[in-house]
Amino acid sequence: MPQSHVYLDYNATTPLRGEVRDAIIEDFSVYGNASSMHESGRLARARVEEARQAVAALIGAPADGVIFTSGGSESNNTVFQTMRRIASAPNGAVLTEGRFGIITTAIEHPCVLNSASYLKSLGMNVTILPVDEYGKIKMEAYRSALNENTLFVSVMMANNEIGTVQDIKEIARMAKDAGAWMHTDATQAAGKIPLDVDELGVDYLTLSAHKIYGPKGIGALYRRNKAPLYPLIHGGHQENGLRAGTYNNIGIMGFGKAAELAKKELPEYCRKIVALRDRLREGLLAKVPTIKINGHPTDMLPNTLNISFPGAEGEAILLSMDLKGIEASTGSACASGSLDPSHVLMAIGVWPELAHGSIRFSLGWGNTEADIDYVIETIPPIIARLRAMSTLGCCNISAL
Repeated sequence: MPQSHVYLDYNATTPLRGEVRDAIIEDFSVYGNASSMHESGRLARARVEEARQAVAALIGAPADGVIFTSGGSESNNTVFQTMRRIASAPNGAVLTEGRFGIITTAIEHPCVLNSASYLKSLGMNVTILPVDEYGKIKMEAYRSALNENTLFVSVMMANNEIGTVQDIKEIARMAKDAGAWMHTDATQAAGKIPLDVDELGVDYLTLSAHKIYGPKGIGALYRRNKAPLYPLIHGGHQENGLRAGTYNNIGIMGFGKAAELAKKELPEYCRKIVALRDRLREGLLAKVPTIKINGHPTDMLPNTLNISFPGAEGEAILLSMDLKGIEASTGSACASGSLDPSHVLMAIGVWPELAHGSIRFSLGWGNTEADIDYVIETIPPIIARLRAMSTLGCCNISAL
């Protein structure tokens, strides 16, 4: 067994905060159906609404703009399917007149890219924007793609693999000037950088509790007042008819507590995590020759560090680190198991061989300076050993 355990995969999921766990345990006794009119139901509903207010406060939104879902994928799918409904005739065919263009980017989460691909298969006009070497969308390409047929723009706030943060405020302004609806997937941004839906100017925003030390299986979709929205799940009257299904009381209450803590502790989180991330980056740059940092140098999440190790294969690095008690990832957890190189790294121009040797370190509240120093001490001999075994050798980054 390893002598240490260092978890550096917080972008995949986070552990429940102790305060969140305590709140959930306390609320186990609140068993009523939040749609019921009796006392138990009213108590459950009151707790749901308290949580809604906390989640809304995290993003500077009114509480009635927050709709609870099962997570980020459902929230994103709900918005995309709404756009399909808007662009469709009563028989389901895509209208040939009016707005039916969708714009998104090459580095989105798979649930967005696959939703866009599905709508394209139905006849909608989908534009996938390229990004530059740092993961920023190419604004000239975006400007050229916007036209009178653009219905909808979806650009993630912060990338889950490389941590690059987009200028959503400007992207939204351009979308609104073109008369399009604007959505951002802020799943990775929430609790890590300040969010305010009015300042951003977005019509829709996606959140997920398990990325901010809350429970899995619960998320939210912000919808600006009067922005169109059709339910993805049909059934009862819950969420004003926009998301059917019995309320997940425990999940919602946990989400609310996690959102409350995330908002209150954001300044301290940024101070602590940036220092740890920079310590890790500088330590590995000093001790491991010929590595490449992926992502934007300044417009980035405070906790994310993506590094390519030429001459070493990513899965071999992960397995070797795991034996030493260090847990990280090769990219998005939702794409694990695929033999293809990261679509995000490919989009920013990283060659397949180098992309296959890339590791995402994502830090969180549980990490300490001792953790980071252990990682800096442990990884260099792992990379040296794997490079010595590799037929590729230590590639020249400039040649890749």
